[in-house]
Amino acid sequence: MFKWLRRLRTLPPIPDAAWRATLTRYAFLGELPSTGQQRLRTLAAEFLRDKEFHGTQGFVITDEVALAIAAQAVLPVLHLKDGLDWYDDFVGIVVHPSEVVAQRKIVDEALVVHEYEEVVAGEAMDQGPVMLSWQDVLASSVTSEGGYNVVIHEFAHKIDMRNGIADGCPPLPSGFMGRRSAREARAHWMAVLQPAYDDFREKTILAERFGAEPPWLDDYGATSISEFFAVACEAYFVNRPNFARDFPQVLALFDAFFLPAKP
Repeated sequence: MFKWLRRLRTLPPIPDAAWRATLTRYAFLGELPSTGQQRLRTLAAEFLRDKEFHGTQGFVITDEVALAIAAQAVLPVLHLKDGLDWYDDFVGIVVHPSEVVAQRKIVDEALVVHEYEEVVAGEAMDQGPVMLSWQDVLASSVTSEGGYNVVIHEFAHKIDMRNGIADGCPPLPSGFMGRRSAREARAHWMAVLQPAYDDFREKTILAERFGAEPPWLDDYGATSISEFFAVACEAYFVNRPNFARDFPQVLALFDAFFLPAKP
């Protein structure tokens, strides 16, 4: 949709009671300062205007469902320059009542095809819709201690894929953290994120194989650096104190990206 046409459409009103209930249920949203909450509300309304929700298996998209997803989905772009333009490669959001079994197929280095099933709570498709499990969206109201949030996870993937591939590094603005070029900015980003991922992966393996204490973050982040980025984004937004304690360098990186200084 052309941006100027999109702006002509009236924003849907968000009733005060529904908004307060959402901020109460998802406490990390309610902890935002008042100016942040107002900005969040405006972006959530724009999101509701521009996206289309579809329920599967008889699941009904209620105002509660749509608002809960919208409010959490816009949190990562709350302070980004282009706002919801980060999500303009798709329109549809497919909501399942609970986790779904996805059919996977991969080809290994020997060109052997492997097919398997994977239980997923959400999925972001490149240039396509976002799939979410309502059961897991709802659980995000009580899982912030473990840094878990399926909505933020999938929309972090959308941000990551903005430059065409989910590789753990979103498109970076010119001058990012004082770097002169996009290439230097990316090199700096990966120089911070890659060691953090490697360390997290090692701790996860030690826990799985040798009974060491497992990390508090979702171990799904150990499957690839793109998944680590998404899992780290979850924790960054819903449990900043714990994330700051364990990932101070990544915190600084994320602050520079998600909370850019105003000119």
